[in-house]
Amino acid sequence: MPRPSGFELQNPQRLAALRAYAILDTPPERAFDEIAEMAAQACGTPMAHINFIDADRQWIKAAVGHAPQAMPLESGFCTEAMRTDGILILPDLTAAPDSAGNVLVTGEPHLRFYAGVALVTPDGWAIGTLCVLDREPRHLTDQQAFVLKALARAVMTQLESRCAEAALRRNEERDRSLFAFLNAGFCIVEMIFGADDRAVDYCFLEVNAAFERQTGLADVVGRTMRELVPGHEQHWFDLYGQVARTGEPVRFEQQAAGLGRWYDVHAYRVDGPMRNRIAILFNDITERRRSEMVLQAREAELRLVADAMPVLIAFIDRSLVYQFANAAYETWTGQSPADVVGRTVVDLLGPEAFEARRPAIARALAGEEIRHEWAWTFPDGGSRTADTRYLPRRGPDGQVDGFYVFAHDISERKRVEELLQSRAERLEAQVAAQSRDRDRVWTLSPVLKLVSDRDGRVQSVNPSWSRALGWSEAETLGRAALDFIAEPEREAAGAALRPLCEGRRVEDVELACVTHSGDRRRVLWTVVPEDGLFYGFGRDITEQRQAEEALRQSQKLEAIGQLTGGVAHDFNNLLTIIRSSMEFLRRPDLAEERRRRYLDAVSDTVDRAAKLTGQLLAFARRQALKPQVFDICARLRSIADMLDSVTGARIHVTIDLPDAPRYVRADESQFETALINMAVNARDAMDGEGGLTLRLDGDCPMPPIRGHAGAKGPFVAVRVSDTGAGIPAPDLGRIFEPFFTTKEVGKGTGLGLSQVIGFAKQSGGDIDVASALGGGTTFTLYLPQVAAPAAAVETGRDAQVEAEPQRGLCILVVEDNLGVGRFCTQILEDLGHAPIWTKSAEEALAELDSTPDRFDVVFSDVVMPGMGGFALARQLQTTRPDLPVVLTSGYSHVLAKDDTHGFALVRKPYSAAQLAQVLYEAAKGRGKPRVQRVAADSAALD
Repeated sequence: MPRPSGFELQNPQRLAALRAYAILDTPPERAFDEIAEMAAQACGTPMAHINFIDADRQWIKAAVGHAPQAMPLESGFCTEAMRTDGILILPDLTAAPDSAGNVLVTGEPHLRFYAGVALVTPDGWAIGTLCVLDREPRHLTDQQAFVLKALARAVMTQLESRCAEAALRRNEERDRSLFAFLNAGFCIVEMIFGADDRAVDYCFLEVNAAFERQTGLADVVGRTMRELVPGHEQHWFDLYGQVARTGEPVRFEQQAAGLGRWYDVHAYRVDGPMRNRIAILFNDITERRRSEMVLQAREAELRLVADAMPVLIAFIDRSLVYQFANAAYETWTGQSPADVVGRTVVDLLGPEAFEARRPAIARALAGEEIRHEWAWTFPDGGSRTADTRYLPRRGPDGQVDGFYVFAHDISERKRVEELLQSRAERLEAQVAAQSRDRDRVWTLSPVLKLVSDRDGRVQSVNPSWSRALGWSEAETLGRAALDFIAEPEREAAGAALRPLCEGRRVEDVELACVTHSGDRRRVLWTVVPEDGLFYGFGRDITEQRQAEEALRQSQKLEAIGQLTGGVAHDFNNLLTIIRSSMEFLRRPDLAEERRRRYLDAVSDTVDRAAKLTGQLLAFARRQALKPQVFDICARLRSIADMLDSVTGARIHVTIDLPDAPRYVRADESQFETALINMAVNARDAMDGEGGLTLRLDGDCPMPPIRGHAGAKGPFVAVRVSDTGAGIPAPDLGRIFEPFFTTKEVGKGTGLGLSQVIGFAKQSGGDIDVASALGGGTTFTLYLPQVAAPAAAVETGRDAQVEAEPQRGLCILVVEDNLGVGRFCTQILEDLGHAPIWTKSAEEALAELDSTPDRFDVVFSDVVMPGMGGFALARQLQTTRPDLPVVLTSGYSHVLAKDDTHGFALVRKPYSAAQLAQVLYEAAKGRGKPRVQRVAADSAALD
């Protein structure tokens, strides 16, 4: 009998129902094998199997009596059973012509008997069969047929259970994923109750990944809350205990003082009433609560201000419902603000008053600001006049979401107006007199006055305008006010005056105004917008600015005089030593010991003079630095070890350095000198006894210093702090001036801190100072921080290759100064070299062109007329890359700006040993010196 829904082998819905069970091509399962065994035993057959019919095959899930296998659909009898409503029994397969020729009958397993029941889904789709088979003809009893159909239903029950288990596993996996990745904190706890049946603690059974982030607690599973946070408040345990006892979930916001946080909590019971377990889902809302408390405080403050004002203030939304009302409503309406909020306008004012205000309300809700006078009837029956303003409020989307109401009681003002009206005739004369006085103020005032419209067109000017700038009133009116501003300042003037368009006044704007004769006058303007016009008031400060500029020039001259006087004083002292020593050295009878003493004095004085010029160049930021990348932490450690000998035993030197190295690119020698200068100042400030701290901070910005803009960096900050008496406030702004010192005469040149700030500025940084009388002083040196070099290996900074200077070099000397040139060639000849002296770079190039292979090295001054030494070195680097160039200078702005020129440099004044060493280093890569090669070649020819 056909099934009511019919059986269509290729029906997509049938095939979808089959695949929904995910049973095809799965491994054997014991539950299905047992059902097949029970079917065979109940029916007394040697064979039974559970089949599922796909679109093009018959697949056996479980089999008894023969191995399970897939087979073509036409080889079996299951499709016929699936078309049958109930059980299909074929007692003798050889008796029917349709089945007698089946391969399963004629061949293995030689079937003679078949009985099968369709496996039908709850939706009525046949997806397979449960069948029993025998090699002998037979029949089934009614009881066996009943059991076979029952077992077919058991197969479907097992399939449904299998699907349910798979769905459960998927849900569990999804729940675990949600549990792990949930941003909110989640935990399952087991409540612990005391003897009085009151919750006293709970133990954590399970937590998600967000738990630690939300609470700050780690490793909590298996531990109790009292163990983790002993001060946790009892009301938390009471709430959770009630959930565990009653099973009623709770949702609340509460503070956990022990954790220092606020939480939004949702708690509910899990695992039944007897296990006292609850699940807690929570979010840290501390920041939100803080914001809410701040907002509440602000709202309370605004409410206090609004209630204190005698003005009626309210906010009405688009539904014409009061959302806010201040305390004045109780005076005006007899109802408290709480009674007003939530009521409609028509309900509060009455239909008649509402109708009178309806047009104005509509205009306000359309975005228009409304001002009107209406009559109010107060609770005492008195009638008052209110000056009322409706101000639209726009929401985040720009749409009007309501309007504010501001109502002033102007009854008294109206009474005064009426009184003034009655006196108008009597006051006309006084008004006219005041007008004449105002005109006199306009005419006689020395202040420049100008009135323009909103487009900037001049409407009127007073006589002071013409007196100061020479433009007559006729030449001025109708023109743009900016036409009278000097061209370079017009754009800035427009920007400075832009607030006028927003209704804000502009004060103290200094502009250069053009006079009729083409000169410029500095005018300080204040412009006030009023009644659609701009009123400008200007004060001519040209003479004031000229006086200020003259004062600045005077101060510059004074500073230059102080600088030159200090230099002259110190150099005269040094020259006195040199001149006196030279006079004694000329005496033929001078003892050798005294001769050496005077020679040493001259040499030491030259070193002191070189140091003084170096300090001056550092102050002027024109010294030629030798920057290199070095670990400033390591350098500070070595300097700190050396400072004990500088500061003395009674000053305790401590250092505070980061663990990781910090690198800067600067001149190590100048950095060390700067640190020693600051340390010496600190020693003197502490009178030789106290504490000196060197601290280093890295990866920090440089703040604005002395009016100069800061920078993001990164910078290193080297802080030198002492416990001295501090620097007086009047001196704090002068400590970096050259030759400024508070020390006694002979104990300081005043150039130490000038050198420090010059070094800092030239290195791309700055120095700051903080001091308080009696509280010590801290100098902070900022230097740009750089990345670590590829191989940051600390090497000896003073390491030099000790080698015998190479003799017999042919050296081209380029020096424009006759005295220095003669002296230099004499030194080189005394050192065994063959110098050729040229007096300019052009002459040197000509010499090189005439004898291109003659010279081993070029030794050139930097600052010369015409082509300088630096340009000469660059040209030779291109045309003669194998010819070394050594530069020398006492000062060069080029070398001061470009510390990466790549040429060897000898600073003036230099010694013969220094010159010999540098020339040797420069020429050693060229092999045998030119002079020696020539001699060797001559010997070979001989």
